[in-house]
Amino acid sequence: MVEIMKKKNNVLALIPTRLNSRRLPAKSLLPINNLPLIMHVYKRTLLSKKIKEAYICCDDKKIQREVRKYGAKVIMTSKHHRNGTERICEAFKKIGNNKKYKFVIDVQGDEPLISPNHIDKVVEFHEKNLDADIVLPSLKVKPTNNTNLVKLVSNSKNEVMYISRANIPYEFKNKSKNLKKHLSIISFKPQALIMYGKSRLSEIEKIEDIELLRALDIGLKIKNLNLKGDSFSVDVFEDYSKAQIKIKKDKYFKFYK
Repeated sequence: MVEIMKKKNNVLALIPTRLNSRRLPAKSLLPINNLPLIMHVYKRTLLSKKIKEAYICCDDKKIQREVRKYGAKVIMTSKHHRNGTERICEAFKKIGNNKKYKFVIDVQGDEPLISPNHIDKVVEFHEKNLDADIVLPSLKVKPTNNTNLVKLVSNSKNEVMYISRANIPYEFKNKSKNLKKHLSIISFKPQALIMYGKSRLSEIEKIEDIELLRALDIGLKIKNLNLKGDSFSVDVFEDYSKAQIKIKKDKYFKFYK
């Protein structure tokens, strides 16, 4: 049974999305069970017991108009951001009164079946690990050559050492049973998010096209939380088809308001 009672606190969720995604244009507005993809992310985020309020952060009035039909809070942002973290940085500044939030949760807008329970666990972990500037959860996956999946390695203190589209650690001497796949929920301390927004694109970020490499480059501490379950982003049409099938048996859909 899914728990839908909420304990409201001072945690803000920001959901970045843009209209002209490269591999699947306008994917945020694609219908899944008669609801735009981005609205699934929004509604599931609000099912989290840890989230006080949530905003969709978009770059196009088509998205703004559509999500407002469903009562979503939305913030317009620039079309020129290189990644979702830059987009939520702008949105966070626009919201103002930033000191009232303990954490800012980046729930990336391309995972329509994101688990509210995963969001809760990320916030709970950050509450217990206040030395971390950022918390980045992961799921175990079998080794794969899929460069759309971002992987990470962490040390014995759960500190993230590196993030890559390649399979890491590299299987030079021994085979890996599992890799850590970056899950698309990221918890920021507000000051860490602001620091990221003021920093320049890093050289290694340019190579890998992974935004959190910039956070590592400027010395922010990222801690990793291993979670169980399943999650996938809608990057190509095959992913969209998969989401349309999975939503029919999804346990959270019936709790949407």
